[in-house]
Amino acid sequence: MSAGFKNFAEFWPYYLGEHAKPTTRALHFAGTGAGLLLTATALISGQYSLLLVALLCGYGPAWVGHFFVEKNRPATFRHPLWSLVADFRMFFFFITGRLSTELDRHGIR
Repeated sequence: MSAGFKNFAEFWPYYLGEHAKPTTRALHFAGTGAGLLLTATALISGQYSLLLVALLCGYGPAWVGHFFVEKNRPATFRHPLWSLVADFRMFFFFITGRLSTELDRHGIR
């Protein structure tokens, strides 16, 4: 299932399934973390050009994971807003140590 989601609750398991390999999730974590740090730095320092760098750092590693590790197409291409929310949700589950439980709950491994 890749299209026709009625809501985010239906999209979330699909999103997790598109990140089944640990290397892909690690690349997402690194990219999201770097993107968040650069965004904070840009806002605090007033160097707003860093926001473009934050986007590149955020999406670059993630897309490498999709194209070369998962060998799938990033969900961002079809569902940009839900993908952004899901990426932050996956990041939160990772940093709180609950991602493995969430993956198991949806039968992803």
